[in-house]
Amino acid sequence: MIELAILGLLKDHPMHGYQLNRELSEQVGGMWRVSYGSLYPSLRRLERDGAIRSEPGTGARRKTVYAITEEGERLFLELLQEPPQEGQTEDARFRVRLAFFRYVPPETRIRLLERRRQALETRLADIKAHLRDAATADDYQRALLEHARAGAESDIAWLTELIRSERQKYEITAPVGQQRRASATLRRKERTP
Repeated sequence: MIELAILGLLKDHPMHGYQLNRELSEQVGGMWRVSYGSLYPSLRRLERDGAIRSEPGTGARRKTVYAITEEGERLFLELLQEPPQEGQTEDARFRVRLAFFRYVPPETRIRLLERRRQALETRLADIKAHLRDAATADDYQRALLEHARAGAESDIAWLTELIRSERQKYEITAPVGQQRRASATLRRKERTP
């Protein structure tokens, strides 16, 4: 997750470690706290893998400045679109991805938003099943399940609105898979005399 955030920030412009840490806190703030103990090993790993390059800085402090490479651009898009994983870490991963959605085409954004909504609908169905089966649960266990239900319903409504807004903004009316098929059919018809 930290690699995605670092690469996303470096897409804007090169930065040194302190700037990256500050930007991570500001742009992805509240979602997770990045320590220098995890930031610098991630920078070294990304540099070793060819995703970023470092250059000595100028000025009195000569802080090392990091910039994204072509390989980093490829890795960034791969990380941005990788399939979801199970559990709470996927919630945080989705929020980090969403912070950098401006770098992916509208159709891809819609596909990722729909995939997230589907995962939450599955989670909501599981929560509702647990609520039905929790007849013997104490008040606090039931309260936790109700809280999870309300959170999932709220996130689903929020995602539904984001998807609607994206479709309206970019005039995408059909589901993404159907959109591509319709576009291909239209192009074939235009080429046929």
